[in-house]
Amino acid sequence: MANPEHLEILMHGVEEWNKWRKSNREIIPDLRWAHLEGANLEGANLEGANIERAHLEEAYLYGADLEGAHLYGAYLEGAEFIEANLIGANLKEANLRGAHLYGANLKGANLIEANLEGANLRGANLYGANLEGANLYGADLEGANLYGADLEGANLYGA
Repeated sequence: MANPEHLEILMHGVEEWNKWRKSNREIIPDLRWAHLEGANLEGANLEGANIERAHLEEAYLYGADLEGAHLYGAYLEGAEFIEANLIGANLKEANLRGAHLYGANLKGANLIEANLEGANLRGANLYGANLEGANLYGADLEGANLYGADLEGANLYGA
């Protein structure tokens, strides 16, 4: 479960959260199983945070820093990750159905068996990302960088 202190700080807003992160660099934020549906986390520093199985459906994460974040199995349906930094993030088995990842940087991200059905990945950087067994049915990949990406067993029907 999420650390109640970490969740409380985040609930005070992104500005307060980012200040806390800046002065507590050694702490790995624990937001596991947190219910953040529809939250506005624009520009939030979530680098390296543990966000496993969190509920972020319809959340707004424009420009958020999620580099190396652990989002294993997270519920991210319809979330807005436009221009977000997800370099090396673990999104294994995450539900990103209908998510907006326009221009997001997913370089080296783990998207094994992630559900990206109908996701907007226009202009996204998926360089070296692992998309083994991912569901990309109907996903918009126009202008996406898939160089070196592992697409073994991925469902690309209608993408």
